[in-house]
Amino acid sequence: MGLDAAVRAACTDTAGAHTVDADGQVLETFRADDDGGDGFIADIEILRGDLSRVLYDDTRDGVEYVFGDRIAELAQDADGVDVVFAGGNRRRFDLVVGADGLHSELRAMVFGPHERFLRHLEHVLAFYSVPNEFGLDRWLLEYRDQESGRSALLRPIQDATRAMAMFYFPSADFDVDHRDVAAQKVLLRERMAGLGWLTPDILAHLDDTPDFYLDQVAQVVMDRWSSGRVGLLGDAAFSSSPMSGQGTGLALVGAYLLAGELAAAGWDPDAGFARYEARMRSFVEANQEIGRLNARSRDLPGQTPSRAPISPANGSPSWSGARSTASSCPTTRGCRTPQPGPDRRSPRRPSRRCHITCREGPRFSRTPPDDLRSGRMVRVGAPVRRPGHVPMRRCWLGKLTRSMRFHRAGVSVVLSLAWSALTGADKTIGTSTP
Repeated sequence: MGLDAAVRAACTDTAGAHTVDADGQVLETFRADDDGGDGFIADIEILRGDLSRVLYDDTRDGVEYVFGDRIAELAQDADGVDVVFAGGNRRRFDLVVGADGLHSELRAMVFGPHERFLRHLEHVLAFYSVPNEFGLDRWLLEYRDQESGRSALLRPIQDATRAMAMFYFPSADFDVDHRDVAAQKVLLRERMAGLGWLTPDILAHLDDTPDFYLDQVAQVVMDRWSSGRVGLLGDAAFSSSPMSGQGTGLALVGAYLLAGELAAAGWDPDAGFARYEARMRSFVEANQEIGRLNARSRDLPGQTPSRAPISPANGSPSWSGARSTASSCPTTRGCRTPQPGPDRRSPRRPSRRCHITCREGPRFSRTPPDDLRSGRMVRVGAPVRRPGHVPMRRCWLGKLTRSMRFHRAGVSVVLSLAWSALTGADKTIGTSTP
């Protein structure tokens, strides 16, 4: 897709990671070149926000982005979807694809309440940026308290004057509203109280950070990702949780396959959505299993998990049930990783306009460029570990669906879908014929 240089220019250039004790003494060291670059630290590490910016910059001239708005109502018929935006605008689209994250409002609007699909993994994750007063120089630091199951982490980012702080802690339930930032900060302070290492210094910046995030570690499990002309993508459809380290990969692969299958089906929603789901389902389930295994590895000794099984009626694996089949990926030096199904070629179709909405920023309205570029996926993601806190080699899809061809606006559709799935906060994509 022509993004390799831009992604590499935006990467964190992390040299490796140290696990440390409460006094900061190094216990383990993992280097970026371990296992040929597929170890605990990958050869390319990029923050999700930076990757989103790369995708946006590449598509802004060919995609209409509408910021500061969201979908309030929609109604579909056999020929299209009528959308009412919170700002009052009314528009009609051929298709609507919701990529608005774990707590997708579009999913709730079309498929039902969140409780039907969210599976809490009994952990909570928080992260935010802080001044780099800790002397980080391309090395990630992680401290984990074995007795409480809590952990604190500092990682370098491209701006050397700042760092990214992360906290994990176990929680059998989670009843804090995902939009109530004040309550989330109170919870974080309560749960991190008494944790050693640099935790007090990191928490001291909690009220000053511009980008605080806290939420439950959860997965989304659905028996279908589409209803008529409305489909779901990324965490809104199949969150694997941060514990899998594959949320970005699933978003990018899903966007690629969804755009390709819709184009191959002549933008027929029934055929395009069905083929997209058929090719993605086993890949999603295998990555969700990785997330569940990693979550279990953080359970305290003697702790009895209270996770209820996922209903087998929807064809999804239970917490203790069968795992999806993994196949060998030729691009990852023999690692075993799930892959989507075989590729199909996509015929050229007339150019379509892509429309994206989210909560903040300016509005752009342009026409798609006439460029065709070969498909290539980049390596992105977060560390994954086996039960017992043993590093797991991460596997990546290199060149995916190499023979797939897109219509003229195909590349813009793929990248804008991926942008929505990555940025996640109340964004919806519609395609409409000019």
